[in-house]
Amino acid sequence: MTPERPLWRTALSPRWSALLLLALAIAAVMSVLGVWQLDVYRSKTAEATAKQAQAAPVALQSLFSVDDGLPAKAVGRRVTVAGTWGPAADQVFIADRRNGNENGFWVVSPVKLDSGAVMVVRGWVASVSDPAVAAPSGPVQLSGSVISSEAADSSGDAAKGRVLSSLRIPTLVHMVDYRLYDAFVVQTALDSGTVPSPAPTAVTPPAPPTDHAGLRNVAYAFQWWIFAAFTLWMWARMVLDAHRGSDEDDPELLESDRPVEPVGTSGTVSA
Repeated sequence: MTPERPLWRTALSPRWSALLLLALAIAAVMSVLGVWQLDVYRSKTAEATAKQAQAAPVALQSLFSVDDGLPAKAVGRRVTVAGTWGPAADQVFIADRRNGNENGFWVVSPVKLDSGAVMVVRGWVASVSDPAVAAPSGPVQLSGSVISSEAADSSGDAAKGRVLSSLRIPTLVHMVDYRLYDAFVVQTALDSGTVPSPAPTAVTPPAPPTDHAGLRNVAYAFQWWIFAAFTLWMWARMVLDAHRGSDEDDPELLESDRPVEPVGTSGTVSA
């Protein structure tokens, strides 16, 4: 029996080699288009995120009310807060906060508004005994950026004192006797009011969350990559089908597959 023709010989024939080069070229173009769509998504996302961070500051109350939860679109927004500093006894400190190479505390004080109050991160101190922690009083108008509660639970710390391990509204609502907005404001400027001296070191607000604009471009990118993979798969499938067809049409293989008649039989009956 003639041995079966190797698959690689079919694949490397001039016809299928030329088609492979064409398939690779098409797949390469599709892959590049996929990368381009991904770059478009990144560009749109960066632009939308920067636009959100650079938007003109608005009054905190215009974004949401004290009765509402913090909307995602408000996180990272620049806002203004106008009200009155709350009681000094309601000030809290958030531990394990870095300022360069130093570890210290965030100083968080309430500002009472027409409805409820908002907790404001006034700055950083190295120690809770630092003179800069003295709570301000009287009317105030400040600017800052909205941040959301942290995930770590600090309710156990509240029972021990005013030093907490995380920044969480669910913890603070049980430590004051007035309603709180479901957000914090990191102070960046004191527009009016008594300027404490000394004052806590200013805290840089966290970067705003990524605005995932242009998600459709991500879908387009994956489509192009799928098309590229499908092109190569189709070439492989066609080569396999051609290989099987060439084996079935090979006259030597067909001849070898015929049954061998016993010696002496002629297929005719003697008279």
